[in-house]
Amino acid sequence: MAKSRGECRVEQDDLLRKAAAVLDRLGLQYLVTGSMASIRYGEPRFTNDVDIVVKLPLNRVPDLCRQFPEDEFYVSEEAACDAVKHQGMFNVIHMISGLKVDFIIAKDTRFVQCQLQRGIREQVSSEAPGEAWFGSPEDVILNKLLFFQEGGSEKHLRDISGMVKAGNQTLDTRYVEDWATTLGVADEWQSVLQRIAGQ
Repeated sequence: MAKSRGECRVEQDDLLRKAAAVLDRLGLQYLVTGSMASIRYGEPRFTNDVDIVVKLPLNRVPDLCRQFPEDEFYVSEEAACDAVKHQGMFNVIHMISGLKVDFIIAKDTRFVQCQLQRGIREQVSSEAPGEAWFGSPEDVILNKLLFFQEGGSEKHLRDISGMVKAGNQTLDTRYVEDWATTLGVADEWQSVLQRIAGQ
C-alpha cells in the first residue's frame, strides 16, 4: 500500500533522528541542511532526502557505515571513502521506505567552517524525543541561493521566501547580505527580496 505524505514525513523524522544519534555517538561534527532545515524554518513541503553536512575523517568511515545495519540500510563503504577523498557526498538508503540520507562531506572553506560554528541544536520533531544540529536559517538560505545559481530550481527560491517571511523579525539579514556578496549570489538574494515584496 502506498504511504501518504504524512506517513513518509514521520519516517523521515525517524531517519533523521537515527542519523543524528549515530553522528552524536561517534562525536562527528555535522549540520542538517537542505530542505529538512528549510522546512523547519519556513513552510512545510515534501522532500525525499535528509541532507547532512559532516566532517568525516577517512579513518572514521568504517565506524559510520557500521552504524547502519545492512538488513535495514544500504550504504557503500567504498562510495563513502571516495566521497571523503574528493569532498563529495554518499547515500545511506533506508530500504523499506526508500528514503535516504545524503551525507555531504564538509569542505575546508571559511564559509563551511563558519556554518559549522553557527549550528543550532534543535528537537527533530515534537512527536518523539531526539535532537540534531541544524544549520542556521541564514546559512540554509545562503546554501539554497548557491543551489539556485547552479541549477535554477524554483523550489529553492520558494524555500528561501518561506524562511524569510517566517523569520523576518529574527533573521540576520546583514549576515546574509555580506556572505551573499562574498559568495557571488547577491543578485539572487535581491531577486528573493523583490519576489517577497511583490507578494
